[in-house]
Amino acid sequence: MADGAGVGPAEVVAEFVARGLTAGTAESLTAGQVAAALADVPGASAMLRGGIVSYASEVKASLLGVPESLLAEAGSVEPEVARAMAVGARDALGADYAVATTGAAGPEPHDGKPVGTVFVAVAGPAGSVVAAHLFAGGRAEIRAAATRAALAALLSAVRADAG
Repeated sequence: MADGAGVGPAEVVAEFVARGLTAGTAESLTAGQVAAALADVPGASAMLRGGIVSYASEVKASLLGVPESLLAEAGSVEPEVARAMAVGARDALGADYAVATTGAAGPEPHDGKPVGTVFVAVAGPAGSVVAAHLFAGGRAEIRAAATRAALAALLSAVRADAG
């Protein structure tokens, strides 16, 4: 799957502002990079509600409502965990849309998933979607690719719902 290299945060902010929509983030492996990328754009305050960095599984459960049973059975690097994170962030932040990232940035595999495995989910008024990615590179490159993928997924979801 493409990592969304062609989508910049300014394009995401502009689309949300033009449509009068808001967004939030729930981030694990990206640890706030998606929210920071959006906030770096002048005018982002019109669309960015906030972000929750949920590195620990306990935070995913307590702040985002990810079922503890899912985390215990599957681990945190799972598509349904990403989906639950996005839904939970949308609810917690009162946003029209929320994007979530979870994955294994390395240097070691996480929850049995190989380094580079990333799940990105978006929750919006029409429901939620999850995409699986396998990125190459070191820790910084994987986190950067996950951030780009999250921005692309957010933009794609808004455009799909509008179309």
